[in-house]
Amino acid sequence: MAYKLAIFDLDGTILNTLEDLADATNFALREHGYPERTIEEVRRFVGNGIRKLIERAVPSSLTAEEIDRVHNTFSAYYQRHCADKTRPYEGILQLLERLRAAGCLTAVVSNKADAAVQPLCQHYYNGLFDYAVGERAGIRRKPAPDSVQEVLRRLGVDPADAVYIGDSEVDIQTAANAGLDSVVVTWGFRERTYLESQGGRCFVDSPEEIERIVL
Repeated sequence: MAYKLAIFDLDGTILNTLEDLADATNFALREHGYPERTIEEVRRFVGNGIRKLIERAVPSSLTAEEIDRVHNTFSAYYQRHCADKTRPYEGILQLLERLRAAGCLTAVVSNKADAAVQPLCQHYYNGLFDYAVGERAGIRRKPAPDSVQEVLRRLGVDPADAVYIGDSEVDIQTAANAGLDSVVVTWGFRERTYLESQGGRCFVDSPEEIERIVL
């Protein structure tokens, strides 16, 4: 086995959450009288946490307090509707089952709010992750290595024995900052050519390729 621990990003890597994120964004924008965004715009906005998603989605002239109000509306709505249209990517469930059967530890590190990460992981992949963490107060979000380092400490794994798997430039940077190898999936929210320009080197087109790399 090449790695003892496989750490996964969530949005765009193991779950296609884009439609629910777009619906929640547009609900919050409508509630406050701001123009809505297309799903492709939301695709470009995600990756750095919900606060940054909202900052990118609202008109640029808004004050911090106005952004806060939109953010709060989004958060309340998304907590109730985070699994309406979200679906696992094909083959991920089977990948996780095979990794765990081989003795590999598995974890999730996401910039999504931890209040959404926990129920989504439980709902779609119950029992298939040894640890999962999302964005929390007082913890620097990715690409800071803090949450990855927390997972390594909790599971007792050295950085050299872990790999980070994601779909964005943030994930590439996170792995580098934490001293981990990285694998970039091509089915997520960013184009491969862009990710190559951001330092992506190891790309996979299917969960089966992840299994071969990890094991």
